Amino acid sequence: MRGAADEAMSRHGVRVGQNMVLEALWETDGLTPGELAERLHVSTPTVVKSATRMEATGLVGRRRDETDRRLVRLFLTERGRSVQVDIEAARDELERRATTRLTDAERRHLISALRKIITEMSDQTPIE
Repeated sequence: MRGAADEAMSRHGVRVGQNMVLEALWETDGLTPGELAERLHVSTPTVVKSATRMEATGLVGRRRDETDRRLVRLFLTERGRSVQVDIEAARDELERRATTRLTDAERRHLISALRKIITEMSDQTPIE
């Protein structure tokens, strides 16, 4: 699955994992690396490393917070915004491809099982 995801994302100049950063910024642009790390359940240094690579490829830019100059915020560039439709389509195609041979009952069971795993591993309140 990771190989297929890497191939699908790389067609659009995005590395696996960077798509998650983009998705968070598409939802709320201008997050700090710490805020992104919390949303993605990864460490802040992981986000900083990814953001550095993404900045080099023109997907995001960094700016100092206007009220607290100690903070840096990540903002989508025009290129970062422009890949949204393609990345979302690639993600949807990956999901379709991965589950194409499952029956509806198997698909529902898979979703239920994955939600339980995510809840357990992230120590969050149960997902309904």
